[in-house]
Amino acid sequence: MRAHPYLFFTGNCEEAFTFYQGVLGGKITAMMTHRGTEAEAHVPEDWKDKVMHAALDLGEDVIMASDSPPAFQEPIQSVYVSLQFDDVKEARRVYDAFAEGGTIKMDFGPNFFSTGFGMLIDRFGVRWMVNGPAPQG
Repeated sequence: MRAHPYLFFTGNCEEAFTFYQGVLGGKITAMMTHRGTEAEAHVPEDWKDKVMHAALDLGEDVIMASDSPPAFQEPIQSVYVSLQFDDVKEARRVYDAFAEGGTIKMDFGPNFFSTGFGMLIDRFGVRWMVNGPAPQG
């Protein structure tokens, strides 16, 4: 079994996923809007070009998302997407990119379980835990 996070955005899913692809790499394999689907009849005109489903394939993992219609919007809370890196420099690069315009919850740095770990909320409201490899020895 695998678990894949599904994120809900307040209308900026496409912008967020384009940013995440630029930072994390991978391939956006889905970016479907309501327009042209059966769902189009059930959303307001200004919502038809919002993302109904998106997927970012990261190789072994996938992050999925959509824009949440205003009546169903809930803030993302108490859940973090955890990223594990084999290279602490790559972990730091991703942390710094996600921190730009976001809110630091825990500064990135070494600790007893990792050569580098930090927690933040990015500019899209998504909570991230970025973790480098375990210390040697």
